[in-house]
Amino acid sequence: MARISEPRAPAADRPALDGPAAFEQLFDTYARPLRGYLAGRVGEHAADDLVAETFLIAWRKRAVYDPELAPIRGWLYGIATNLVRTHVRQEIRGLRATARAHRGREHTGEGHDALVADRVDAQRRMRLLAGALAKLTEQERDVLLLTSWAGLEPVEVATALGLPASTVRSRLHRLRHRLQTLLTQFPQEDADE
Repeated sequence: MARISEPRAPAADRPALDGPAAFEQLFDTYARPLRGYLAGRVGEHAADDLVAETFLIAWRKRAVYDPELAPIRGWLYGIATNLVRTHVRQEIRGLRATARAHRGREHTGEGHDALVADRVDAQRRMRLLAGALAKLTEQERDVLLLTSWAGLEPVEVATALGLPASTVRSRLHRLRHRLQTLLTQFPQEDADE
């Protein structure tokens, strides 16, 4: 079966990693957005450690990186995503704890102003989203968060996860529908737990 080739990344995103200067430039270019993505996934403190570990692994594996096959950004996010997977159980527990912590805080008493109502509404939305994210599979969360939090294109998500871009696109399409369903079903399931 012939493999469909993905569009090639621009030459600027396919650098040779042949020395410390090139790697320093790579770090300067990608560390900040990578940290932002990781901070959204695992928190500020863990993000710093994971960024450092991502670049350490990239440095160690620089000889196996082929700039002709994949964009560097997707390769780095792939390393980072694999590191994040070690935190999946903790992430799920945290999301479920957040969902439980915000139960029962949806009611406002008479006389509360609009600010309090907005806060309560935000807490409800956070509870619903946290509960829905906790119900997604690891692969679904990875596709969703690499797309929405990291801002990667499907081709880059494909590189990061080692999948064809067409698979990422179809998963993302199904995921949007599944997430919408989870968000509408969560309040009813919430009462059952």
